[in-house]
Amino acid sequence: MSERFTEDLFLKASGISLGENDFGYVFPQGKATGFKDIISLFRKMGGKPDVCEVEDFAISKTGMAMPEYLVIFKNEKNTLMIVECKASEKQHESENRNKPKSFSVDGALFYAKHLKSDYNVIAVAVSGKSKDKCRVNAYYWRRGADIYDELKKSRDVILDPENYLKLVQGKKMERKFSIEEVRELSLEMHDRLWECKVSVKDKPIFIAGILIALQDQSFRNDWDNLSNFDMLVRAMIGSIESMLDKSNIRKEKINAIKGSFEKIKTNEKLKSMPFGANGSLPWFIGQLESKIFPMMNHYEYTEDALGVFYHEFIKYSSGDGNGLGIVLTPRHLTDFMCEIGEINKNSKVVDICCGSGSFLVTAMSKMCKNADPNKVIEIKQSSLYGIELDIELFTLAVTNMIVRQDGKSNIIHADCFDANAKKELLKNFPDTQLNLGLMNPPYSQKDHVELEFVEKLLSFLAPNGLGVAVVPMSCAIGTKFKEERRRLFNSHTLKAVFSMPDDIFYPTGTNVCVMVWQAHKPHDVKQKTFFGFCKNDGFVKRKKLGRVDVKNLWEEVKKEWLELYRDKKVIDGKSALQAVTHSDEWLPEAYMKTDYSTLTQKDFERTVRDYFSYLVRCGHDNKD
Repeated sequence: MSERFTEDLFLKASGISLGENDFGYVFPQGKATGFKDIISLFRKMGGKPDVCEVEDFAISKTGMAMPEYLVIFKNEKNTLMIVECKASEKQHESENRNKPKSFSVDGALFYAKHLKSDYNVIAVAVSGKSKDKCRVNAYYWRRGADIYDELKKSRDVILDPENYLKLVQGKKMERKFSIEEVRELSLEMHDRLWECKVSVKDKPIFIAGILIALQDQSFRNDWDNLSNFDMLVRAMIGSIESMLDKSNIRKEKINAIKGSFEKIKTNEKLKSMPFGANGSLPWFIGQLESKIFPMMNHYEYTEDALGVFYHEFIKYSSGDGNGLGIVLTPRHLTDFMCEIGEINKNSKVVDICCGSGSFLVTAMSKMCKNADPNKVIEIKQSSLYGIELDIELFTLAVTNMIVRQDGKSNIIHADCFDANAKKELLKNFPDTQLNLGLMNPPYSQKDHVELEFVEKLLSFLAPNGLGVAVVPMSCAIGTKFKEERRRLFNSHTLKAVFSMPDDIFYPTGTNVCVMVWQAHKPHDVKQKTFFGFCKNDGFVKRKKLGRVDVKNLWEEVKKEWLELYRDKKVIDGKSALQAVTHSDEWLPEAYMKTDYSTLTQKDFERTVRDYFSYLVRCGHDNKD
């Protein structure tokens, strides 16, 4: 009965059902009803012997062959697929693959060698009862051939039958997008690299290198034929250099990025790992190619699978990205800020401290969504601009654009406060009028406060361009940054401020607000600014996943926030309109009326508990 778990695992992971499927038929235990020639072959080979060399075709058992599953393709009548399962990973493969009754690989090859007289055979061996620990190998034995080939790219991955067929035919695999699978792989790869002692900063660089190399068609075709670690690393670095060359990055920057990837060579743990074992370099490449890239090729593809994976992976590095020197901006926040910025296919977007490039990625996705193919090319080539000072973050930003087939990343490695930064940024397109700035500036810097970054961002924009920045709440309090606030009001208009959820950057504790500025138009203190109280975005905390939209509330929440802002609606407990000066509070809490109708008994109890907790922390006893 324990083997049944493995069989069910295969059915679920491959997305097939017994009986007729779109691609063909799936039969259990050799019951190929209606296919007399196959049944005849099963009877001829008999049951699996205890010991039998792969080269030995002698029949030593009576009865009938009964592989766990037989797959018959409707459109490929000369090809069969058989699946052999074992309950334990220890039963996966014998040393000489000559014990078909006890091991799944041995059994799969036993069936294949007898069927290959009449068919091309895809033989799949699965061992183990849990998805994260099971072992999977697949082989292809051509009709009449003396030897079989291992399908290395599918190692430890359960594919659906159509993708196994595409793999042997040299075609692109396709898989439906699954956020659960993306997150599972992100976490598993993070943990594997931790076991290999790869540093927090080097983890995303390592993954970035593989993602860039896989953009190279020749590398994607040939990497699994390379037989040792050094050869594979050299091929990967060569492909990285080739892809960077195509992205119009200056030579000295390419050398700096290559230097980051060269660290792979020095990791002794990774280098000494058996070639092809879980956690080895081929394993990482194969997992990305077989699990993530097929999601990009699916005909129903709507999600940026590669981008989601990359974002999730970076998120797991030190939990929140802090080990990289950044706090990652949540995807739904970048989405909201793009919408506030009135983004469209004609926008010219800039982020002057772009980190890993999350704002540029979101902007590109939104701008390309309804654009024709020629406009998409224009957007990718000349509508997205970024500046990043940290070389490692610059590497990630460039990678983030390359893996999305951005042919011309206008991202420079520079200090945004450098007098020549804007000229350097626009050197390839000097006539560009940047009209949308998006930014999450670095917080608590010694040389520049957050509002100075906002001021600098606005200086990059054309007149009336919009700058949208997420900054700490302290920037909106009238008692701080008085000179910076005065300068901003003298040159630019504060259109709106949104108080965001307290834990939006969980697990960090930074409370933030989103400011919307109109560039190069002095603020009119008689005109009212919109203030939005956006404290509930529908997300909840989940272990290992952070804050997630488990109830799928975000789209409706975002729609309401945007309608309040665009229609300048004033609703108690949600929004306010108020004329302000540079020395006033810039937060909705200061001007918004409370909606008492929403208060409940639980709110009262929570407030009382919080008050008593405060008293205890302050050292008050009951006598007080």
